[in-house]
Amino acid sequence: MALTELEVKYAAKRGKPYKPADGGGLHVLVHPNGSKLWRMKYRFDGKEKLLSFGQYPKVSMAHARARREEAKVLLAAGKDPAVQRNVEPSAGRVSRPSAGASAAETAGDNSEGSGYSG
Repeated sequence: MALTELEVKYAAKRGKPYKPADGGGLHVLVHPNGSKLWRMKYRFDGKEKLLSFGQYPKVSMAHARARREEAKVLLAAGKDPAVQRNVEPSAGRVSRPSAGASAAETAGDNSEGSGYSG
């Protein structure tokens, strides 16, 4: 049975973490301190895996369910959602040199214009 917004919002903290299920592998992990995390348990290549979607209420129930459906589509295509998740963000990143390299480049730029030949 699917969770309702009120069931997630008012999930009581207990002495041990517990997981009210939403269906399709999606559940909310409720910690003893009261924090609530959206997670999805699935199997890929014969191994049990776990995806984390974020903390409730920052990640709404609708958004967590949409992310679950995206993961299910990837699983149906024979792809591991956790690996795809790690590959996608790196495609849009701009590579930056390390702090040491940028400091060396800056020093090199300054010395070229100042007539330093050393």
